[in-house]
Amino acid sequence: MTKLLVVATGNPGKLREMQAYLADSGWELTLKPEDLDVEETGITFAENAALKASQVAKATGNWAIADDSGLGVDELNGAPGVYSARYGNSDAERIARLLKELGTSENRQAQFVCAIAVANPQGEIIIQSEGICRGEILDAPRGEGGFGYDPVFYVPEKQLTFAEMTPSEKKSISHRGKALKDLVPRLIKILEL
Repeated sequence: MTKLLVVATGNPGKLREMQAYLADSGWELTLKPEDLDVEETGITFAENAALKASQVAKATGNWAIADDSGLGVDELNGAPGVYSARYGNSDAERIARLLKELGTSENRQAQFVCAIAVANPQGEIIIQSEGICRGEILDAPRGEGGFGYDPVFYVPEKQLTFAEMTPSEKKSISHRGKALKDLVPRLIKILEL
């Protein structure tokens, strides 16, 4: 038996990415209604994910899943953090601002963080998961793939930026991949109840 799981996003790309992870889970994924907007007022990724999952679940009367993710740069005290998507008006602007603020700093350590929350139809958070991928910020973009900060986020053990990795390489080590890997078995258990 499949259950509907509303993905608290209007982004079809994010829906496809989640569908790839949850393909054999028994859940049927769908986008949230277009007119349903949730203000991200949390101060952490986990708070924002929980807010979105809870509000979308209550509004639709279905199970809901939400994620919030972004980049934290050590030298910038964790910025852009929860403001990663609002750090500029385009990916190019966000990257340019990040590189300008880092300047010639020696410390280029950074991490991508992804927090995911699943809420039942009453809006109660049933599952939370977090994934982290450590890396460093390059001086200039490299690679054609990915999105967001992927062209400047370098993973030393792979010797590639996220933008240079194949989708399966990125999935195996990314923050979202780690968070979903932890979450999928728990989501499957819910269906067994």
